[in-house]
Amino acid sequence: MGDSYFRYHLQHLLATAGVTIDGPEPWDISIHDKRFYRRVLTEGHLGVGESYMDGWWDCPSLDEFFYMVLRAGLEEKVSGVPRMLNALAGRLVNLQGIHRARKVGKAHYDIGNDLYRIMLDRRMMYSCGYWHNAETLEEAQEQKLRLVFSKLQLEAGMKVLDIGCGWGGAARFAAEEYGAEVTGITISKEQAHWAEAHCKGQAVNIRLEDYRKTSGKYDRIYSIGMFEHVGYKNYRRFFRTVRQHLNADGLFLLHTIGSNRSDTNTDPWTTRYIFPNSMLPSARQITAAAEGLMVLEDWHSFGHDYFHTLKAWHANVEKNSDYIEKHYGKRFMRMWRYYLLSSAGSFRGRNVQLWQILFSPKGIEGSWRVPR
Repeated sequence: MGDSYFRYHLQHLLATAGVTIDGPEPWDISIHDKRFYRRVLTEGHLGVGESYMDGWWDCPSLDEFFYMVLRAGLEEKVSGVPRMLNALAGRLVNLQGIHRARKVGKAHYDIGNDLYRIMLDRRMMYSCGYWHNAETLEEAQEQKLRLVFSKLQLEAGMKVLDIGCGWGGAARFAAEEYGAEVTGITISKEQAHWAEAHCKGQAVNIRLEDYRKTSGKYDRIYSIGMFEHVGYKNYRRFFRTVRQHLNADGLFLLHTIGSNRSDTNTDPWTTRYIFPNSMLPSARQITAAAEGLMVLEDWHSFGHDYFHTLKAWHANVEKNSDYIEKHYGKRFMRMWRYYLLSSAGSFRGRNVQLWQILFSPKGIEGSWRVPR
């Protein structure tokens, strides 16, 4: 089959989503290399992402493009071969086993604190903000933290475990604002070094440690934006670990991106370039993993807030694009832009979700209204 066949077929598919090649709308795309059509239809999202990184196509508003194509379900109508191979690998191998766990730390979180300082808020929160009564990224991230600790009914003197503490922003906030004693664990060396320095003088202990190796008993446990790296083969062990380290009258809050379907791995482009060996949990996978170990107290979904968070991160990145291209390269800049805006479009289209889920070991006694 020649290039004209692939061009015609892809043009037809895009038209069903309201996207036109070389059209006037911000979600329309322009093609710079005719090999684009074959690559997309034979490689799926891996081909879409890599061809963008290679400069084969452009779009004035990538997030709107992905919103349009995902709402139309086009991801299911191109080649499923790369996704099938990725899913098969996830079934055969524990891609998130303890000996593989630090790969994502090195490949993603350790790439450069300067990049994350450019992109994130002052607390370096690399997870969805809560935009209720918030107008800026700073406000949204503080609102998220207050929401988390209100749900946990955090009080002074409580011992708290932060699983996947990142750069320590949440741990420091819990210590400063609530008087908690926090232990934060991460598998990223750069995050650990940053967190140790920025939590100095606070009741915060940062450990470079896998959650399967941690110790101690805690009044409260939370995990913000880390469960996406646990992997479905390890979900039950994760909840067993939480239950083991949580006091009988404690509370656990899980803040995670969620998938609309149960799967065994993420898409090949994200695995190769952004989050190695990651995957998004489904609601069924989470509840099955927690069953018999924890009582589900509350399930809060606010996925559209991640659209706003990603757009704010993207705006910060674009303001500093010259610096990023100089220090990381032009192809990296295109990759990072694609990552942020394709994710934003996916959240806007509700192709993926954001959940905060509250658990207790035995059930909260009495009447208590969970904060919103």
